[in-house]
Amino acid sequence: MEKIGGQAVIEGVMMKSRKGWTVAVRDPKGEIHVKKERLKELPRVFKWPLMRGVLVLFHTLVLGIRALEYSATMAYEDEKEEKPLSRAAIAVTIGVSMVIGIGLFIALPLYATKLIGMVMSTVQKSSLAFNFVDGIVRVAVFLLYILIIGLWSEIRRIFEYHGAEHKVIHAYEDGKLDRADSPEYSPLHPRCGTSFLLIVMVISILVFSFIPQSWNLTGKFLARVVLIPLIAGISYETLKLSAKTSHTPLGRAIVWPGLMLQRLTTREPDERQVEVALRAMNEVLDLEREGEGNGAGPQEA
Repeated sequence: MEKIGGQAVIEGVMMKSRKGWTVAVRDPKGEIHVKKERLKELPRVFKWPLMRGVLVLFHTLVLGIRALEYSATMAYEDEKEEKPLSRAAIAVTIGVSMVIGIGLFIALPLYATKLIGMVMSTVQKSSLAFNFVDGIVRVAVFLLYILIIGLWSEIRRIFEYHGAEHKVIHAYEDGKLDRADSPEYSPLHPRCGTSFLLIVMVISILVFSFIPQSWNLTGKFLARVVLIPLIAGISYETLKLSAKTSHTPLGRAIVWPGLMLQRLTTREPDERQVEVALRAMNEVLDLEREGEGNGAGPQEA
């Protein structure tokens, strides 16, 4: 069975397979609009372990921005013609997002850990202790970020569509798309991007521990930025492995923290939201059945 991944957007859901991606959005009048495109075949080198994780992350960012732009147009500007983002606009958006992410989840925790080290000598002297505290601070910042944005009503709607996306993917993987709205399907999924972010934070603690403690704060910061692709690659392979073994005791133990974190980023959807997710799923399956093009392999849910 072909792996299908997805993403919640404004009043809609994006679904992605090897051969294409679709996004379905409900406008203020209740009509569902659909955008879909094929994906070109990727060079074999981009399918290698570790490297494919970086590619998937970048590709997901690009498609996610395009899907969000389309959903905002359909959801908030009814009957207005869509104006696709230029490559320059997408590059600027990704660049700004990365700067904000690096500031929040690398620079801020690193500086906070330095301050903690001034009070706790063990943190200052031990590389393992320093990076463990740095990782704990990073997770705390991430959880606080999720909790704060979750107070926004529009974000809570996106969290509901996130749950709809997962329920539909569960139903697809179970071969029962007609029962996608059933309570038997959870709004949580082991391949979720939220779980991926948690894995990134854990892997980063291990990788950053190899950075010499003798380096100054600037050196540690630059090393963390340079190591982002390696951490993304390792985290992607870990996510794939955990999803494949989620039926085993060890696999369930690995997946459990990510599923608990998803309780903050998903909500139980209503029937209309599941209907939108189903529309996106059926459209991307149509692209698969048409048998044209190739893509990048398994995606996050």
